[in-house]
Amino acid sequence: MAHPPGYRFYPTEEELVSFYLPNELDGRRDDLHRVIPVVNVYQHEPWHLPKEAGELCTGDTEQWFFFVPKQEKEVKGGRPSRTTATGYWKATGSPRYVYSSSNKVIGLKKTMVFYQGKSSEGKKTKWKMNEYRTIIEELDATKKFSVPKLQHELSLCRVYVVSGSVRAFDRRPLGLETYEIGSSSLLSSDLTTEPNQSWLERTSSPL
Repeated sequence: MAHPPGYRFYPTEEELVSFYLPNELDGRRDDLHRVIPVVNVYQHEPWHLPKEAGELCTGDTEQWFFFVPKQEKEVKGGRPSRTTATGYWKATGSPRYVYSSSNKVIGLKKTMVFYQGKSSEGKKTKWKMNEYRTIIEELDATKKFSVPKLQHELSLCRVYVVSGSVRAFDRRPLGLETYEIGSSSLLSSDLTTEPNQSWLERTSSPL
């Protein structure tokens, strides 16, 4: 059954790294693929990936999640290929730790941007991806010199489009006049809210 209007799959990073990724690695939950299918994202152009999303996320227009298996090159000790037919994914910034609510290091996040064209003259697009890997054992975040051992068999990728808005699915046009209705002050956009925009906006609970 699909989510009712206003609900969407919107997990936190902690949930992605501490629940979804470990359960997929251990093969404990087949139903995870209803929201996060196994897809080699590097075999697809980013704008084709929404069609590969899980059945409960096919209606999402802003972000999509995929389990990405380890490439054959990686198995042999090489570097993964992040090149597609029309461009390539390029890492941006430094990898960052993912922390649990109890201040433990539980994973690593790498951010990438998709460029169209060849590597020497690629054009930056609005498509981005966060690649998450989990670690074998939680680390205390206060231990600065501890190096986590990552599980490389599988990664979890969040693909999305940069919208310029902190909350892309909660858009409100700028520069609207304010109208007084009784003692309440409302923006005109409040009177024309889209049917699927509801305060019941996310269900991050595990399946």
